[in-house]
Amino acid sequence: MNPSQLRNLCIIAHVDHGKTTLVDHLLKQAGTFQAHETMSDRVMDSMDLERERGITIMAKNTAVRYKGHKINIVDTPGHADFGGEVERILGMCDGAILLVDAAEGPLPQTRFVLHKALQQGHQVILCINKVDRPECTDGLRIQEVVNQTFDLFVELGANETQLDFPIVYAAARHGWCTPDFDAIRPLLDGTAKSTLEPLFETMLKHIPPPRIPESETQDNAGFQMLVSNLSYSDYVGRLAIGRVMSGKVKKNQRIIRRGVNAAGAAMNESFNVQHLAAFEGLKQVDAAEGFAGDIIVLAGSENVEIGDTIVGSEEGKPLPRIVVEKPTLGMIFSVNTSPLSGLEGEAIQSRKLRERLLREVRHNVALRFEDGATPDQFRVLGRGELQFAILIEQMRREGYEFMVGKPQVLYQAAEDGSKLEPMERAVLDMPETAASEVTQLFQTRKGILTKYEPQGVARVRLEIDIPTRGLLGMRSKYLTATRGAGLMSTILLGYDKHKGDIAHRLVGSLISDRAGDTVEYGLLGLEDRGILFLGPGVPVYEGMIIGEHSKDNDLNVNPCREKKLTNIRSAGAEFLVTLAGIRKMSLEQCLEWIDEDEWIEVTPKSIRLRKKVLPQNLRSVKRSERIN
Repeated sequence: MNPSQLRNLCIIAHVDHGKTTLVDHLLKQAGTFQAHETMSDRVMDSMDLERERGITIMAKNTAVRYKGHKINIVDTPGHADFGGEVERILGMCDGAILLVDAAEGPLPQTRFVLHKALQQGHQVILCINKVDRPECTDGLRIQEVVNQTFDLFVELGANETQLDFPIVYAAARHGWCTPDFDAIRPLLDGTAKSTLEPLFETMLKHIPPPRIPESETQDNAGFQMLVSNLSYSDYVGRLAIGRVMSGKVKKNQRIIRRGVNAAGAAMNESFNVQHLAAFEGLKQVDAAEGFAGDIIVLAGSENVEIGDTIVGSEEGKPLPRIVVEKPTLGMIFSVNTSPLSGLEGEAIQSRKLRERLLREVRHNVALRFEDGATPDQFRVLGRGELQFAILIEQMRREGYEFMVGKPQVLYQAAEDGSKLEPMERAVLDMPETAASEVTQLFQTRKGILTKYEPQGVARVRLEIDIPTRGLLGMRSKYLTATRGAGLMSTILLGYDKHKGDIAHRLVGSLISDRAGDTVEYGLLGLEDRGILFLGPGVPVYEGMIIGEHSKDNDLNVNPCREKKLTNIRSAGAEFLVTLAGIRKMSLEQCLEWIDEDEWIEVTPKSIRLRKKVLPQNLRSVKRSERIN
């Protein structure tokens, strides 16, 4: 294929602005699927966790054919915690479609991904999606969002070419778009018809074809490819996915991997191309050769990692490795030392846990791995609580048992020796009636209100700059304060001076003082002590947390106490009495709730909370003594 017939682009946006839905309809209207083939919604979200949570976690490739052109499209995550996926994918592309919700406007992740795209010199197409939302019917809000996005381009330092971006108005779930603002009303009324063809035409016109080096390097020896993604095949092993920067590659050709070892030193590996494929729709199709400008898949090395450069000869030089922003949070992963270890899953040894975490770090460049203080503990560094929650959920579904500690903020040292901590900007969209309560809530966590603006009828948007420490455990409190009607998104601002102590959890724990099964009679006597996490008939052990104490100290209790049977009865003693309510703790809630002296025990069937020190005579119940 002539490189001028190629287009490589990615779709970037804030979470839930419609990226994956837009890709669905692009695939349908490009004729990727035959008439007899069925296609599910959000077809690009292939992971179980993506479908369950309704978000994109991993960046994925697809390709469509349109009027003799091949368009490689990469669907990227929209959540800030998975920004590393976006950063490494942008290098494969020559342009981007920036998707912005017509009602919500540009949000924090919009700013983050747009800044990265502009830095790489990409031409951006602005797609205003969801123009069919009720608050956008008069068109005024759409114009406001366009102006806000233009201001964002200027603020981020876009050049004159990038500022002259084309605009397309779309309703992705209905499969139509238009470049003409005046055509939106007839399309919404149903008096006019349209498809996504204007978006295809805009791609071909405004996204440049791949920039290819001079013709003398277009041979097998001049082959050069940067590995941006990895996959796996049961037949040929590890698959390297990336864009061919120059030259060509053929199956069975001898090529060289230029990578780094564990110590960061350069190393080379020579191997044969056992498998070569290109993307067609959602499938990988065997290819005779891969040529400059295209995105290909090749196999032959089990050691290839993201960021490696694959070259065709000894003269080939490595490309700059993919660099993503540094992590802001760390979490300890430990072997499960609970008395119930091994009953519900595989009680893995430290060697297996280490191998699994290293495998994850090789696939996800936004994560870092460090050995812990003891041989059975390991430290993983990442972007946010959701990123850790996804990793934990994946591992428990693979059958592993392990423990994790409270996420810890990573500090830095300033030139004068003072401590710096990561700061984030939280953008909060909520009912106006909840604004004062939410503002007060964030101020107790050292948050500073920087913007307050109305959003439609009876809703407001706040922007609050707050330390990352202050956001730990905040999401559930925010949803409670807004009665579940608030939207919250965050973006990392950088590092600033330490803001002082922040109270994380003001209450203690209810802790089982013995092993056994919980009994309803015993739990009834504990209801007035706090909030219970467990119902009757649940196995517990000494040191396991069964609830939240109503006071600031811990309390050792007996949830296994049974009612003594006697011959004496009193009137009304046998009336049916049941537990008032139990708080079922999800994984994310546990990550937000625990303190430094507690573990989360994760198994394929259960998520338990426990103290790091199990025997009650070896630990204090006073917060000042157990938390430094």
